[in-house]
Amino acid sequence: MPTVVIVPGLRDHVPDHWQTLLATELPDSVTVPRMTTDKLSCLAWVALIQRTLADIEGPVVLAAHSGGVMMIAHWAQRHTRPIHGALLAAPADLELPMPTGYPTIDVLQANGWLPVPRSRLPFPSILAASTNDPLARFDRVQQFAVDWGSRLVDVGAVGHLNPAAGFGPWPRALELLRELGA
Repeated sequence: MPTVVIVPGLRDHVPDHWQTLLATELPDSVTVPRMTTDKLSCLAWVALIQRTLADIEGPVVLAAHSGGVMMIAHWAQRHTRPIHGALLAAPADLELPMPTGYPTIDVLQANGWLPVPRSRLPFPSILAASTNDPLARFDRVQQFAVDWGSRLVDVGAVGHLNPAAGFGPWPRALELLRELGA
């Protein structure tokens, strides 16, 4: 059975976020730890994902959200390791201006996030996207899915699929992870 590795976004820990709840439902899962320094450094996140994966033997399925999706896209360009599959939920489109309170394009550029990798991912993936996500237009996410070779799943008008949008539990995550072999 693959180990589920949860890759959070850039924001701080939220106890009622679907990924936090998923970790309690899957006691054998591993969560990439949140950083307290270099929090906006893409290279630091990629290195942390690599260290987390290096400690796991056997197959892995990734479960990423928001900025974590972009971390996975950057990680896949720099590292090779067999990945059984990846659930890429509510990717944040870092190439377009974000709402107030999020990093600016200049800050993201300075920290190595841009451009967003567009290479085909070397593992199967499901990109779960909202039609009204304030952090990514659906047409842009559709293009990410094409570029990455991901199967696009339209999860409806669910905002950014986080507690602010009314989501703590997201049972569909388990269903999609099962499809990926977790």
